[in-house]
Amino acid sequence: MVVIMDITLIKTFIEVANSGSFVAASERLFVTQSAVSLRVQRLEDSLGHALFTRSKAGALLTPEGEQFIPYALSLLKIWEEARQQIAIPEGYSRSFSFGAQYSLWHRLGFRWIDSLQTALPDLSIRAEMGMSDRLTRFLVEGVIQAALLYSPQLRPGLVVEPVLEDELILVSSFEVDLHAITTEYVYVDWGPEFTHMHATALPHLTNSGRSLSLGGLAGDYIVNRKAAAYLPARSVQRYLDAGKLHVVADAPRFHYPAWVVWREGLEPELLSVARRTLVDVAQAAENEQNIMIGKLLHD
Repeated sequence: MVVIMDITLIKTFIEVANSGSFVAASERLFVTQSAVSLRVQRLEDSLGHALFTRSKAGALLTPEGEQFIPYALSLLKIWEEARQQIAIPEGYSRSFSFGAQYSLWHRLGFRWIDSLQTALPDLSIRAEMGMSDRLTRFLVEGVIQAALLYSPQLRPGLVVEPVLEDELILVSSFEVDLHAITTEYVYVDWGPEFTHMHATALPHLTNSGRSLSLGGLAGDYIVNRKAAAYLPARSVQRYLDAGKLHVVADAPRFHYPAWVVWREGLEPELLSVARRTLVDVAQAAENEQNIMIGKLLHD
């Protein structure tokens, strides 16, 4: 129990260090700000040094806090490796855990699992789903070893690599032309770059009364209402094929890159196989997307 509590203190320390704020850390960890402060204070008492300089602007690492960062990351890594190794089911000799945002599971995440199991039959796989902040925290803490993300965050101990270019297309649950879309439009927040491109290309749709930060889950909302939104072409293809969604043909399309974030220290052979299988899966998905987009342009 003491060990588990110490790991909790270290996870809290890393979250405060990464966010630069006790308030932001409490929101990401789903605990109160006072709980975060207490955990950091307990850790500081154990180490005999202040780890942060606190101010109204936030929390800055002290020199001792900077020195403690690599040790904290190492402790988390060792803890998670031990926990995952003990949890490997009988009949398997190694494990791999990764996460992905909702939209990236269709035709990418699920297929990656299939390819990994084909290449490494003795590999036990565990998967997570979540938004970028949650999965990045899992990476830092060592809960997962890789993540498929649209908005990767650079953190110590993480390596970011491109995977594929998604295509955001405007779809609607009813047949309509772009100029006729008004109150039916739902703005899906795909990040600052999309916001800028969207405002430039479609200024008349920037003040939507509905804004969703749900990623691909927004497709489930749109398909069941009289609504329209920008969604990844690959993730909504099943709705298009079923006639439940329609492409707004005269609307601009936006490129939207997807990335893989690796946690450093992954066993070399496993990393090599994971990289190779992901490249193969991503290439197949991109080829399918190009065929689909080409068909849409000619319809």
